[in-house]
Amino acid sequence: MNKAIYMTVLSAGLFFSGAAYAEDYVITIKNNQFSPQELTIPANQKVKILVKNQDMIPAEFESYDLNREKVVSGNSEIIVFVGPLNPGNYVYFDDFHRDTTKGTITAK
Repeated sequence: MNKAIYMTVLSAGLFFSGAAYAEDYVITIKNNQFSPQELTIPANQKVKILVKNQDMIPAEFESYDLNREKVVSGNSEIIVFVGPLNPGNYVYFDDFHRDTTKGTITAK
């Protein structure tokens, strides 16, 4: 493959890979609470979730259902990719504060 064709194919791949996400979603942690506690996303699509920790202490976005576990330092943020998910409910929680910080992602 010549260089011009390779660059065109590579550029097209980058363009389409960016379009694979329906939209970005945000979950905020403040006062050891997730907001929103119930997040609805489209089923059968990969989505990007920005998790913003507005507390000064670390938190952990964890979900057995989603097979995800990521620490969010105080006053910082992380990105979590999920999906494509079948329709249904997927529980997530802050492993450092399980009793107060819980949420659900619903794929529809």
